[in-house]
Amino acid sequence: MVDQSHGVPSGTDALLRKLHEQPQVPLTHWLRAPAHVHYKAFRMADPPVQRPASRQEFQSLLGMLKVSQKNVLLREAFGYGVKEDATGDRLIVIWQAHTEYYNYQIWHLPPPGSHDLEFGPLTFPDYQFPHTALGTEVCRLDIILSAEALSSREEMRSRFPGPVLYGSRVLNEHTTVITSFTPDAQGRERYWVTTGLSRSTPSHLKDVVDAIVRIETYYHLLLMQKPLFSAAIDQVYKFEQVHLQQREIITGHIGHADSQTLQRWMNSLTQDLLKTNRMAGKLHFELSSSTPYDKIVHATLASLAEKPLESYRPLSDYVLSGITGVAEGYQQLLKRIDTLRNGFEGIIAIIRTRVDLIVEAQNLALLQSVDKTTKSQVILQHTVEGLSVIVIAYYLAGLAGYVFKGLSEVGWLQNANIASAIFVPIAIGLAFAITILSKKFLHNRLTGEQPAAKADKPGE
Repeated sequence: MVDQSHGVPSGTDALLRKLHEQPQVPLTHWLRAPAHVHYKAFRMADPPVQRPASRQEFQSLLGMLKVSQKNVLLREAFGYGVKEDATGDRLIVIWQAHTEYYNYQIWHLPPPGSHDLEFGPLTFPDYQFPHTALGTEVCRLDIILSAEALSSREEMRSRFPGPVLYGSRVLNEHTTVITSFTPDAQGRERYWVTTGLSRSTPSHLKDVVDAIVRIETYYHLLLMQKPLFSAAIDQVYKFEQVHLQQREIITGHIGHADSQTLQRWMNSLTQDLLKTNRMAGKLHFELSSSTPYDKIVHATLASLAEKPLESYRPLSDYVLSGITGVAEGYQQLLKRIDTLRNGFEGIIAIIRTRVDLIVEAQNLALLQSVDKTTKSQVILQHTVEGLSVIVIAYYLAGLAGYVFKGLSEVGWLQNANIASAIFVPIAIGLAFAITILSKKFLHNRLTGEQPAAKADKPGE
C-alpha cells in the first residue's frame, strides 16, 4: 500500500504530466520525405468561443476524410489524424490552437520512390479542405520537402513567383530552404526545402516545417496591425494638437475664469478623455502582443543557425526588413496614448481644483454672512429682552397700582401713589427674575429633549 502522505496530490500530478506532455512526438513516426505540405493559419476574433469551435471543425474534417479513430490523437489544443490510401499515399492533418490563432498543417506523403512533387493542390485522392469562417486568414503556405540535391537556380527560378529568390542553409549543412516570399495565384507563399537523403529524419522534417510556419505566422500577425496602427497615428496626432491648444487656452485664462467657463472646459476635456480611453483600450488589445511576437520571430531565426547560400539572398534579410522597428513603433504609439491620457487627466484635475477653490471661497463668504446675521440676531435678542423687562415691569407696576388704590379706598393704605412709586424697582427686579427663569427653563427643556431623542434612535 502506497503512503499517500508523501505522494504528490492527484491534481498536481495531472498538472505536471500535462506540462511535460509532448503529444507531437508520436507524429514524427509518420513523416518522411518527399512530402507536400499545405499550411493555413486563422486569427480568431473571439478566442474563448472560436477555439473550441476550431476543435470541432478539425473533428468534422477528420470525419469527412474518413480517418480511422485508431490513427487520431486529440488534445485540448492539439490534434492530428493520419489516413493511408491503398495506393500508398499518406495524408496527415495536424491542428493546433494558440492564444490568438489556430492553424492546420496538411501533409501529403506520396508512395516511396515518388520524386515528381510540385507546388499546387494536394494530390491525395479525394482530398478537399473545408471552407472555414472562424477567423481572418493570417497566411497560407505551400511547402515541398525533397530528399534530393538542390536543383539549379534557373530551375528554382521557374517554380517561384516574384522578382527575388531567397535561400539559406538552416540547421545543418545539408538542409536548404528556398522561397520568394511572394504569393502565387492561390495566395500561397511557396517554400522548397531540400534535406539531403542522409539527413531526412522525421523529427528533422518537422523541425524545419515548424520553424518556417512559425516565422511566417508571427511575421504576418505583426504586419496585420499596420493599417490600424497607421490610422491610430493620425488620430493620436490630432488629439495631441487639440490638447496642446486646450492647455494653452486654459493655462492663460484659468486665473480669472468663472464657474461656467470652468464647467465648459471640464465637459470638453472629459469627452476627449473618454475618446482617448476608448482608443487606448482597443489599441492595447490589438497591439500589446506585438513584442512577444517579434521575439518569437527573432528567436526562431536564431534557432535556424542560418548560413548563406550562393546566388540567393538570406531569408533573414527579407523577414527582418519587414518587421524591424514595427513592434517598437507599436509600443511607442501605446506610450504616446498613455501620455496623452495622463495629460487630459492632469488638466482636468487642475480645473477641478480651481472649481473647489471657488466653491470654498463661496462657502467662506456664506459663513461670514451667517456670522454677521448671527451677531445681529444676538444684538436684537438682547434689545428685545431689555424691552421685555421694561414691558413686564410696566405691567407689574400698573397692576400693583390698581391694588394699592383699592387698598387705599378701604382704608388699609394711607397713600397709594407712594406705594406705587416704591413698587416700581420691585417690579423691575421681578421682571428680570421672570426673564432669567424663563430662559433657564426653556434651555433645560431643550437640552433634555435632545439626549432623549438620541437615546431613542438605537431602539428604532
